[in-house]
Amino acid sequence: MGKIKIVVTGGAGYIGSHVVKLIGESLKDKAEIVVIDNLSTGHREAVLYGNLVEGDIRDRNLLRKVFSDFEPDVIMHFSALLVVPESVEKPVEYWDNNVGGMIALLLEALPIIRRKKVSFIFSSTAAVYGNPEKLPISEDHPKRPENPYGDTKLACEKLLSSLSYAEKNFNFVSLRYFNAAGADPDGLLGQSTPNPTHLILRAVKVAKGEIPFIEIYGTDYPTPDGTCIRDYIHVQDLSWAHILALEYLLDGGESDFFNVGYGKGYSVLEVLKVVDEVVGFEIPKRTAKRRPGDPAALVADPTKIKTKLGFFPKYDDIYFIVRTAWNWELNKRY
Repeated sequence: MGKIKIVVTGGAGYIGSHVVKLIGESLKDKAEIVVIDNLSTGHREAVLYGNLVEGDIRDRNLLRKVFSDFEPDVIMHFSALLVVPESVEKPVEYWDNNVGGMIALLLEALPIIRRKKVSFIFSSTAAVYGNPEKLPISEDHPKRPENPYGDTKLACEKLLSSLSYAEKNFNFVSLRYFNAAGADPDGLLGQSTPNPTHLILRAVKVAKGEIPFIEIYGTDYPTPDGTCIRDYIHVQDLSWAHILALEYLLDGGESDFFNVGYGKGYSVLEVLKVVDEVVGFEIPKRTAKRRPGDPAALVADPTKIKTKLGFFPKYDDIYFIVRTAWNWELNKRY
């Protein structure tokens, strides 16, 4: 058997670049990688393996050329707009980019799917669940997104399900991320966003002096300390989930959905206390009103991914997550 040909959309971004690095390290000479990224939020320097094609996945001519030249066996799809408050303000742009991009990608992949087996791994989100009825959240929980970002991801999941039903050569795994955080333990990759909305990254930028203070959006949620609770997962563990999903699909696994989280939650105030301890001083904080579209608590039930994919995380430690984020911020390469 020849090399597995993998197209990674958004592979120059935060999570995509970590996954590309793991593929390059774990599969070594068994895989050939092409990354497609428009570099709107990604970084050329973050692509450590494979070939980078600069372009937008809504550009069907570009996709057609890449697919014609490369004929992928696997597509990993990370490209998306993903800021919840921004999605509330710009719903049309989010539907155009996230759903329009998925449609373009699948339309151009169809000729290959009708000739040979193609496996698809989708970067989804816990935002598809909306405000949970119970915690922790299992995959069969009702899907009622609270914001346009979650709506677009759920629409993409439905499209994948429809295509998997229609085409026998197509199978997929949708990984519903909880809160990705931290950076590559080797220090080669991390999250580089000038004005981030993610709590841990924003907090370490405050500690570094790039942002004057951290805002705590809402202190009146129905949680023990009144602030939002999230299940934070280290980006390296999240990336390993993609390798496991890849192996599962290549072994003939049926299309399925999996939560990727640790099954425990930390409030905003708890996370900020850890940040203070890791950086060695108390960072400036201010309270603010709730952001639209933010559920009170999101915590994964990871039973299914552990049972079916053999996912056993190595970095389930909020202090390690914050330390790697802080180390990256102090020593980042791009």
